[in-house]
Amino acid sequence: MQVQRVVLNSRPGTNGAPVPENFRVEETTLAPDLEDGEVLVRTLYLSVDPYMRCRMNEDTGAEYLAPWQLSECIDGGGVGVVETSRCSACSEGDVVTSFNWPWQTLAVMKGSVLDKVDPALADGHLSHFLGAIGITGLTAFIGMREKGHVTKGANQTMVVSGAAGACGSIAGQIGRLDGCVRVVGICGSDEKCRTLVEDLGFSAAINYNQEDVAAKLREFCPDGIDVYFDNVGGAISDTVISQMNDSGHVILCGQISQYNKDVPYPPPLSEETQEALQKKNITRERFLLLSYMDKAGAALCELSQWVRSGQIKALETLVNGIEKMGDAFCSMMKGGNVGKQIIKISEWRK
Repeated sequence: MQVQRVVLNSRPGTNGAPVPENFRVEETTLAPDLEDGEVLVRTLYLSVDPYMRCRMNEDTGAEYLAPWQLSECIDGGGVGVVETSRCSACSEGDVVTSFNWPWQTLAVMKGSVLDKVDPALADGHLSHFLGAIGITGLTAFIGMREKGHVTKGANQTMVVSGAAGACGSIAGQIGRLDGCVRVVGICGSDEKCRTLVEDLGFSAAINYNQEDVAAKLREFCPDGIDVYFDNVGGAISDTVISQMNDSGHVILCGQISQYNKDVPYPPPLSEETQEALQKKNITRERFLLLSYMDKAGAALCELSQWVRSGQIKALETLVNGIEKMGDAFCSMMKGGNVGKQIIKISEWRK
């Protein structure tokens, strides 16, 4: 069978910004014969995510992330449908997902690395299994529950950076549902600010490209900041932390502003910010979702209920075609997406 796939064409370098030319689409042949335990899957949707920038380097900087290899097929989050199966756990027509889905139109995979999902949990929006009801939603949910320490009736104020992105947009809505009296988002455009407030129920939003973030935080968070969901790091996070209350909590989810730099993860903080954390007894612990996978089932069930009831809105930026993977990834790294960046590869036929 002839299939298309995306391989890593070149590395941007540890201090370089990725470009579409770092990726290459090529045709290859797939043997149709399956071995015991294998399935042939047709790819429906693929995901691009900020952490993938680390996988473009020879050294990812994280022991749990393997680097992509030059001229080899890239992998990440994906959802698809089983076409043929020689695995007892998978049947033809099953919708399945995996964290290690190859960027191919068709692929042979071990059934053991696939998770079967029920389309009804997403009301048929299968791309949500890569976003709000997938790894992105889990990251937001478990990050909030394990590191946010939100208590109903405690008059807490929450700030989210990267708030219009895949994880931030979900985390802010969870903060509101869990009881924060104010949820303030920081993002990169007036359009995103409007989306956060008008569509997602944020109390306010700040355009860091046009507004004085420190001044706006003082205006929108008059009682200080208790919970900070950090997706970006850098100067924005220094500013937020400087206005946090004693015994506040930083949820260290991502540091996208630092991913094109040759720094360890998490990146080192300025002396002033480190001093503020210590003086105010603010928690800022490394958050690794893999450490909490025993709680994933219950979390996904609650997320599914919220999405289906409309209590959480799952925003997506959708592009079509495997040839757009490189463009979509680079756009996402520059903040070109609202919500989850999804690439549609083929149609789902029930």
